[in-house]
Amino acid sequence: QVQLVESGGGLVQAGGSLRLSCAASGSILQINAMGWYRQAPGKQRDVVAVITSGGSTNYVGSVKGRFTISRDSANNTLYLQMDSLQPEDTAVYYCNAVIRTKLRYSWNDYWGQGTQVTVSS
Repeated sequence: QVQLVESGGGLVQAGGSLRLSCAASGSILQINAMGWYRQAPGKQRDVVAVITSGGSTNYVGSVKGRFTISRDSANNTLYLQMDSLQPEDTAVYYCNAVIRTKLRYSWNDYWGQGTQVTVSS
């Protein structure tokens, strides 16, 4: 039993900042990679940033230099610091984690419920 709970979304003016959080809880044995994905109106869900268990990060080109992904492994929490936000960043943002539970040996993908980020011009 694993749950990802997101927070931090909202409405912000262009050039502003938001910080998203995603807390994983439940019968967690181990968390591998974690990431943030987003789905803009009329578009498919695409990766924004990922971070490995060792701290290595990757970003989609459009957010490089503006977004920072990080994790607090001790508390099973993922963050996305978003600076210099633009209207093109408007989307529903989803947390993803690859997790091995105490009851299952295999790795499985888990998703948060999504949080709305809206950037006005």
